[in-house]
Order: sequence, then C-alpha cells, then structure tokens
Amino acid sequence: MDRKLRAGAVSYLNTKPLIYEWERFAPGVELVLDHPSRLADELAADRLDVALIPSIEFFQNPGYRIVSDACIACRGPVLSVKLFGRRPVEQIRSLALDVGSRTSAALVQILLHERFGLRPVLEPLPIGAGLADTAADAVLLIGDRAMQSPPGRFEFVWDLGDQWCRWAELPFVFAMWTTRLGTELGHLDAALCGARDAGVGHLQEIAEREAPALGLTGPQCLSYLRDNLYFYLGPRELRGLELFHRHAARLGLAPEGVDLGLDHCPTAG
Repeated sequence: MDRKLRAGAVSYLNTKPLIYEWERFAPGVELVLDHPSRLADELAADRLDVALIPSIEFFQNPGYRIVSDACIACRGPVLSVKLFGRRPVEQIRSLALDVGSRTSAALVQILLHERFGLRPVLEPLPIGAGLADTAADAVLLIGDRAMQSPPGRFEFVWDLGDQWCRWAELPFVFAMWTTRLGTELGHLDAALCGARDAGVGHLQEIAEREAPALGLTGPQCLSYLRDNLYFYLGPRELRGLELFHRHAARLGLAPEGVDLGLDHCPTAG
C-alpha cells in the first residue's frame, strides 16, 4: 500500500482496550483520537480510512461496511451514558443532549418515545459543558464524565445501557470499526481484532494507567471495563443493532429501508 492509512478512535476510556499496543498490531497506521461525532465526520469526508464511529452514523451511509468484530457494546448497565432527570420522567418537556455522541442522543429519544410517548424539545449540550450550563428538564451526559456523580438533586438517573437491555432484551452496540466500500485496508481487520484481544487480556493494566487522569480509582476503571462493556460484535449484538435501526428510522433519526449488510459482517462466535 502506497500511502499511510489513517484510523480514528474515540478518546474515551471505553476505547482503550480496542487500541491496546496499537503500534505493535497496526504498525504504520496513524491513529487519530477524537470525539465520536467528529470521527464520523472525518470518515465521511475521506480524511480517515477506518474509524470507530457511532452506530447511528453507520445507518446514515449505505456506502459503509463494518470491518471488524471488535466494537463497544453493553449487555447491561454501561455506566458511561446517563440521563439525569430534574423532573419525573413523565413531565420531561426539554432535553439537553451531549453533542459528543449522536448514538446516545438517538438512544435516549427512542427510550423516551417508545416507553413514555415523549418528544421533548431538544437542545445541544456542547462538549465540555455540564449540568450547570443548561436548565433542561433532563440532561444526557456521556463518556468519562458521566461516570462521575455530579452534584445536584435528580428525580431519576437512567443508565441508558441498562434501560435498553431491559426493554429490548438485546445488547446495545455503541460503536463499530467502519470503513467506506472500496477502501483497501490490507490486513488492518486482523490487527483490530488482535489489539482488542490483547486489550481485553490486559484490562487491569489499562485501568491502572488511565485512572489517575480521570479522577477514578484503578478498581473503578477495571470494574467498568470488565463488567459494563462488551467488546465483541456477536449475533445478539447484530440483532440489537438492527432493532436500534428500526426504532431510529421510525423517529426519523436514520434512513428507512437501508440494507445494513449485517449478514456479511465479521462477527464473534
């Protein structure tokens, strides 16, 4: 391959096992770390060859394909995607959405509509902003800061992974390694799986390394990576992805009638 490949990954704790010892598994492939929504924009603009993009972004482009069975998913509480409600859920009329992840934004809208018939007025919560920066009835926070316990009194706090898995009875897939059709990746698919497998085998090391910068303890980070996340895109994950697409399409958050090509995805056993 003549030019250097560029890969984009999310700059959160939940991604660290997927890019473990990147230089060893993907030598010569430049790794770019950024927020999920920005990675999707960079992939669409052909500035990245492969990216760990939010699943809602995968639905938007029929020219995308999943290239690895390494993913970020959950089979229960996810801990890092939460909805903080200042009113009882039935009274929510305004919703502030963390702009860092469009998938989580779609997920919370689906849960509120399908379970409670709600379509609140939406407002963006800029990256770096917090609960104090909005007066919305409910606020979606994602990533490492959602793992903290923000000050304030709340009528409810939803862990969206837990809410989805209980309601849908299927896992939820937040992000997958995705490329554009026709992109030549060489053996990068094998490298992505290799990095994931090595990362899953070294979760304690990753947790201890990342914890200080996050203001968390090593055991907290280890519990999150080991107990709240699932890094393999298996058959049940794909079924959850299809269900998410159907509900997103019903709300106009994703195109209808899109062949997701999931029958041809590389999946874990």
